[in-house]
Amino acid sequence: MCGIIGIVSSEPVSSRLLIGLKQLEYRGYDSAGIATIHQNTMDRRRSTGKLQNLINLVETHPIPGTIGIGHTRWATHGRAVTENAHPHSNEKVAVVHNGIIENFATLKNDLQKQGYDFHSETDTEVIVHLIDTYLKKGCAPLDAVHETLAHLRGAFALAIIFSDDPDTLIATRRGSPLALGIKQSETNTEIFVGSDALAFSSWTQTVCYLEDGDIAHITRGPNGATHIIYDKNKTIVTRPLQQSAFTGESASKNGYDHFMLKEIHEQPIILKNTLISLLHQNEQPPIDWKTLRKIRIIACGTSFYAGMVAKYWLEQWGGIETDVEIASEFRYRSPVLSAGELVICLSQSGETSDTLAALSLVQTHALAKSIQTLAIVNVPESSLARKADFVLQTLAGPEIGVAATKTLSAQLMVLACLCVTIGRARQTISDDTYTVLVDALETVPGLVSHILDASADYRLLANDLTAATTVLYLGRGLNFPVALEGALKLKEITYIHAEGYAAGELKHGPIALIDKTVPVIVIAPHDDWFEKTSSNIQEVLARDGQVICFTDSKGADHLRNQTKGKNNLKIMILPNLPTSFIGPLLYIIPVQLLAYYTASLKGTDADQPRNLAKSVTVE
Repeated sequence: MCGIIGIVSSEPVSSRLLIGLKQLEYRGYDSAGIATIHQNTMDRRRSTGKLQNLINLVETHPIPGTIGIGHTRWATHGRAVTENAHPHSNEKVAVVHNGIIENFATLKNDLQKQGYDFHSETDTEVIVHLIDTYLKKGCAPLDAVHETLAHLRGAFALAIIFSDDPDTLIATRRGSPLALGIKQSETNTEIFVGSDALAFSSWTQTVCYLEDGDIAHITRGPNGATHIIYDKNKTIVTRPLQQSAFTGESASKNGYDHFMLKEIHEQPIILKNTLISLLHQNEQPPIDWKTLRKIRIIACGTSFYAGMVAKYWLEQWGGIETDVEIASEFRYRSPVLSAGELVICLSQSGETSDTLAALSLVQTHALAKSIQTLAIVNVPESSLARKADFVLQTLAGPEIGVAATKTLSAQLMVLACLCVTIGRARQTISDDTYTVLVDALETVPGLVSHILDASADYRLLANDLTAATTVLYLGRGLNFPVALEGALKLKEITYIHAEGYAAGELKHGPIALIDKTVPVIVIAPHDDWFEKTSSNIQEVLARDGQVICFTDSKGADHLRNQTKGKNNLKIMILPNLPTSFIGPLLYIIPVQLLAYYTASLKGTDADQPRNLAKSVTVE
């Protein structure tokens, strides 16, 4: 949600603020803006829509200044109009904000009584005026921010500049991520602020991650910028410098039309690297798998579907009871936890607010000391990774497309490797079965490459979906979560209503929707569930439904024999599976390709779908 960039330099910053926002546009793209200070005067440019609109505005109306902040917005409070775009400012203070101020209405009412006028519908503007009240009382900027924070409830990250203190930038976080980037030379030091390290990756990979409640006081002197970090108790602390894996190239499309397509095609190497790290280099957490009583997986969105796949794997091959929880539901229940559980939190960014809150709930539970926690994340420096007992990284690299593709593949590979490790440790699979499963996982990168080589076929197939208003996805067993993910991808980037169902539930309601205008996508490799799913296909065909079936050669032969003369069935043949265990790792690829090419044909933006953002750091 929303992207923040800030720069303290001795050189003009406006062009680099725009570059930083471009790196962060996946976080929000309803509106964008920058503010700088030049000769003790606050200057600001804002625009609605994609970032290019702001770039065009700054080209025609340049903005000077060597210290500044920028923001790309995913709307929470208020419409996507210029008045609601960040930075919000008055003559003395400018603020960019990621998150939500939960008590803004009360604060706004109090400030209006004091004579403050509001020009936006946002919750952010109250921060500007609150800081201003303390500046008017004679507080220094740092003290004014401290006093203001005491009044704010919610999760947020802030970057703030002051016209009367043109060498100062203050950054703080509570719940939402924020990082500092340090660029040192022999003669000068620049300091950057960003929602993540990608924001300033074009200039430095030296990163300092703020902890929850930290305030970074950044000042510029004759030898460049310096910073002091205060924790939530106002004590000066040191946060370690780390080297980020993000580079300027991380945000390059490398010749592809969209980041999403590039990231789909990166999956073979990502799967291979993840497999090597977990099974061959044995980079797994030191957990006693034999003594575990239960596994509980907590996640949101696509990560939740990865967890659903893992439940099938862990119960069938790992031999351990597994529950899968939606984080936004789990955190507001009174869950019954048990000693000896392992709680696995899945998050691509590691900053998903509901998943973080769910982990906190687990860690404050009465049985917390007897419950272990494991974070599976794509960002090892993330909040989730720092909070959990153990961490596994998915090695997907930066994912810019909002709709998750390669991060899902990497999550599934991590979970599959965990499963075979657990099954072997608990002796629920034999050594021979372990070898079969590992050998099958070794084939996955090559098989995925084979599917990607036929991408043009999916572009042709997408023509069948462009006119649809509703699409159904069906799958059984391991393929049920794939159906759910396929429907999610289609609705996310094409805006076609799509629903995924367990195929056995077809007769319990969804069959009422079937007619010749409703395409039905069926995930049906020839596995233990195939014959039942085949019967569901027959039911759809009998009602003039248009079926697209993803299967293998054996499944295709069976369907052709059963449906002779039917012209409302299209079959896409995928590689034969050495074992059904690896099915989800292969069958997520066709649903990604189908969604992408449907979006391409419809002319929607696959990378930046409306109303969505990459990292969901607010409720």
